[in-house]
Amino acid sequence: MIREKIRVSTRTLQWKCLESRTDSKCLHYGRFILSPLMKGQADTMGFAMRRALLGEIEGTCITRAKSEKIPHEYSTIVGIQESVHEILMNLKEIVLRSNLYGTCEASICVRGPRCVTAQDIILPPYVEIVDNTQHIAGLTEPIDLCIGLQLERNRGFRIKAANNFQDGSYPIDALFMPVRNVNHSIHSYGNEKQEILFLEIWTNGSLTPKEALSKASRNFIDFFIPFLHAEEENLHLEDNQHKVSLPLFTFHNRLTELSKKKIKKALKYIFMDQLELLPRIYNCLKKSNIHTLLDLLNLNLNFNKSHEDLIKIEHFRIEDAKQIWDTLEKHFAID
Repeated sequence: MIREKIRVSTRTLQWKCLESRTDSKCLHYGRFILSPLMKGQADTMGFAMRRALLGEIEGTCITRAKSEKIPHEYSTIVGIQESVHEILMNLKEIVLRSNLYGTCEASICVRGPRCVTAQDIILPPYVEIVDNTQHIAGLTEPIDLCIGLQLERNRGFRIKAANNFQDGSYPIDALFMPVRNVNHSIHSYGNEKQEILFLEIWTNGSLTPKEALSKASRNFIDFFIPFLHAEEENLHLEDNQHKVSLPLFTFHNRLTELSKKKIKKALKYIFMDQLELLPRIYNCLKKSNIHTLLDLLNLNLNFNKSHEDLIKIEHFRIEDAKQIWDTLEKHFAID
């Protein structure tokens, strides 16, 4: 039956979306296939993509709430139906979509009697709420409810630390994963020599299953970028005097004997976050689309960031440029 519905190419590896639906604003479903695969490859791809989908995609969550009028997490407030703990749990369920880098602030400031929902959260312009109807609290009397919120973009999950409450600030368990569940199954055909991989993906609405599959694939590929074309680039120098440790560079070996052509290829896969620069310097470079040493050294004609251009970057200082060039000279003998 499956072979009647799906045309399997024996020449090119292809994927296809078999089903895509929206069960609710916070629950999207997608079903995909990848074929043709040789025996054993479907299991390899299925397990790898499941891990990448669940663990390598970033999401945005409310990670902290603050109100000076709240004595402790398990207290109740006259005029509010829910306890403070229940309000924090409701805030935990709010689904956000953003291009946030790091953390930012948001707030709730309303007056009862009324029902407080996600729509009442005051957000920065680069953050949006997936479902504005998500319930937060019910105010039964004419009282003010003002809560400061901290939003964070990250991956995986974080459990709040015990006894980490101070100045009316309460941490919230964070589940940053946009993908809620992934299933994979395998169908064999062709005398059990070829396989079709089926992937089922459920997301929380901040990403569609197709977007999640694309992001997870790119993130997974990024892990192997330093190893691509390793044999062609021939990064091993004569007498093994200079070695590059991938993917986490220590930069204690110098590449002084590489030809310019080999340097261009090598620097393309050396990223700025591996130089152990100060976080502020790294963030400035990232915002200016300087991600690799190739970008920084202007070996690629699409980039033109000279020493003078660097100090024009917002929040970038002359001392920062000096630190970068000192690092390059020390570890790579690049003057």
